[in-house]
Amino acid sequence: MTSNHTDCHYCLQSLHGRKYALREENAYCVTCYDSLFANLCEECKQPIECDSKDLAYKGCHWHERCFKCAKCSRSLVEKPFAAKDELLLCTECYSDEYSSKCFHCQKTIMPGSRKMEFKGSSWHESCFVCQYCRQPLGTKPLITKDNENYCVPCFEKQFAHHCYSCKKVITSGGVTYHDQPWHKECFLCAGCKTPLSGQRFISKDEYPYCVNCFSKLYAKKCAACKKPITALGGAKFISFEERQWHGECFNCAKCSVSLVGQGFLTQQDDVLCHECGFA
Repeated sequence: MTSNHTDCHYCLQSLHGRKYALREENAYCVTCYDSLFANLCEECKQPIECDSKDLAYKGCHWHERCFKCAKCSRSLVEKPFAAKDELLLCTECYSDEYSSKCFHCQKTIMPGSRKMEFKGSSWHESCFVCQYCRQPLGTKPLITKDNENYCVPCFEKQFAHHCYSCKKVITSGGVTYHDQPWHKECFLCAGCKTPLSGQRFISKDEYPYCVNCFSKLYAKKCAACKKPITALGGAKFISFEERQWHGECFNCAKCSVSLVGQGFLTQQDDVLCHECGFA
């Protein structure tokens, strides 16, 4: 501005025919204004005169000519830029130095674009998709297999085991029987339908049975005690002419000595040691 009738508010010299600047309705000559109020440029550390453009960012100020990328020195005036460690960088230099690379396409994830992070890696939003259906995963539940990500429905279709009994997906745990997967809650005794997971069972005609049901339905009866012979845990039993005995029940009918591994004689339904048989 120029004035024909005002004095400088600071040095009191006439502003007649001279440039001046106003601050809080007071007029100052250019020299006084710059010395009192001009901001220092972050780059060159010189005052930004009142007749120069003052560019400000987060409380800092630059001359227009000094507002440039700290790495490549290109002007940042009216261009996008990023700040890192109090330095201003153009988007290209910032990307080269600091931006993440997409795990999928290995290209830079530019500042300002949406970035997805998963297991310590970064992805473009458009690259973070289900390997099978190619739909964006975003923040949906997902499952990783062989370094590829899948939405839950696609993973279940492609890889999950289905229960041999109910045909539904087994999401965790499960039991394998005859090379087939089962839910624990579906793996039941073929007789009484009680759960067999974690329990002893016996297989018969490809069906599992609890010990009680198998004993009732299929186990042979001991000729001595009449209880079922299950042979669980490697228990020994003796078989002779269509009859079976528990190992501990195969004794002489008269003196009760064990006949396991010994010679014996039969007398009607009894088995006898040699001494009792010839007595």
